[in-house]
Amino acid sequence: MSEVARRRFLQGAGVLGVAGALGTGTASATTRYQWLSGDHHAHTQYSYDGMYTVEQQIRGALRHGTDWLVITDHGHASHEAHSVEATAADLLHARRKFPQLLLWHGMEWNVPGAEHATLFFEDCRDEAGVLRDFERQFDWRLNGAEASSPANEKKALDAIRFLQTKIRNGTMKSALVFVNHPMRNGRVAPHELRALRDLAPDIVVGMEAAPGAQGDGDPLRGPGGHRGGYSNSPGSNSYAPYPPEAYRTYGGFDWMTAKVGGVWDSLLAEGLGWWITSNSDSHFNSRDTIVRVPEPGGQFDLTGKHLDPVDSGPPQVSPPYVDFFPGEFSRTVVGATRRTRGAVMEGLRAGRAWVSHGGLVDDLRFDVYASGGTRTMGGRLRVRRGSDVSVLVKARLATRPNSAGFIPRLRRLDLIKGAVTGRSSSETLATPHVKVERSYEPRWHYAVFTHTFRNVREPFYLRLRGTDGNRGAFEPQADTPGAANPWEDLWCYTNPIFVEVR
Repeated sequence: MSEVARRRFLQGAGVLGVAGALGTGTASATTRYQWLSGDHHAHTQYSYDGMYTVEQQIRGALRHGTDWLVITDHGHASHEAHSVEATAADLLHARRKFPQLLLWHGMEWNVPGAEHATLFFEDCRDEAGVLRDFERQFDWRLNGAEASSPANEKKALDAIRFLQTKIRNGTMKSALVFVNHPMRNGRVAPHELRALRDLAPDIVVGMEAAPGAQGDGDPLRGPGGHRGGYSNSPGSNSYAPYPPEAYRTYGGFDWMTAKVGGVWDSLLAEGLGWWITSNSDSHFNSRDTIVRVPEPGGQFDLTGKHLDPVDSGPPQVSPPYVDFFPGEFSRTVVGATRRTRGAVMEGLRAGRAWVSHGGLVDDLRFDVYASGGTRTMGGRLRVRRGSDVSVLVKARLATRPNSAGFIPRLRRLDLIKGAVTGRSSSETLATPHVKVERSYEPRWHYAVFTHTFRNVREPFYLRLRGTDGNRGAFEPQADTPGAANPWEDLWCYTNPIFVEVR
């Protein structure tokens, strides 16, 4: 864009007044970080329902620009008995072979009294031993603590205390837990989210905003599929107050995130740092040519590992090939101070991240600034009552075809504002004090927007979402079973920035 055209664009968008902030004035908080794309939820042949070798999963991730990856095979009796050391050995080899990828050995934890969560560590001594010990004691597939009950919910809290003890005694530097696909079965209640977060806000830090299995609703795969695998209705272990519509995805995103004023906003309204991610949950990837080979009966139960799959030649499109490789469709982009595993974990813990589907945007920067300084996603800006607070958004739109072969177009960005009203009931599902404050329509490859809140009097938070608008509406719509091609309904979201007024 020429400088003349750029200035006209800024003026038309009402942002000429921040031109100084884009140059020699207030520096963007986002420029302090390396923005690294990754995935904390992917499976291998060491999951009972997985297929890929560790190296196949890594090669797929690298093809799609992944900077960091957590291998998270399912907790399972055979996994605990046979798979942990074998996975550790494969990952040790992979770290040497692919030094460009930041790689973790984590697990997908079957949370007592709930469903699934990602768990991974930083600088852990005897990582495999700690993972196995944790799995044996606290995974409901091994200890029978699946049912929703106060006793099992306490078991989940005990698991977090186990991690806290390991951190205090120096076994590991830190740990992170993210709740996976929270509304797929409706088994994680609002009070459980709050209890886990309150116990360990430096460990249990957020949830998947969007599940994997994004190709499940694509009509190419036959009728009846549900995007994200969200095909369920309330069951005996579900939280009864969740409405029926909560068990569906909206533009591929979980109801907790997609509903303005819903569960996510109710947590943010309490001033809680509760962050979102988006991940592949890769098991069998759409259009891949790799397939399982015939196995002896009881192969996984006896060995904790499926046989190495092979390349069959033709692309696979029917179920269970409904996932994507890490980075192929879903991205979680984290602001890290260095290109290290510890720095990525610190960025995730701080909420310094945004998520996107289908390559909708190449880059997204979101800062809030006032006389008190500048903050980016996950930050808290402290200002005096009566101050002016400004928002600066920079979006670099896609210029290259995505994995589906087309260049997506970001048609609208929404700036969402919510009031911070303080702690409420642990069962709170919604807050009324949230609205779309302003919307922007990007028209060039590099778009810059701003908005200023004058004379602020009360605390609030801000977050962004964006869409391709392909469904004719700028609010997320419920995905239609068997008719939800994920590439035709793309969204992006940022984590919030809090403004604290004193």
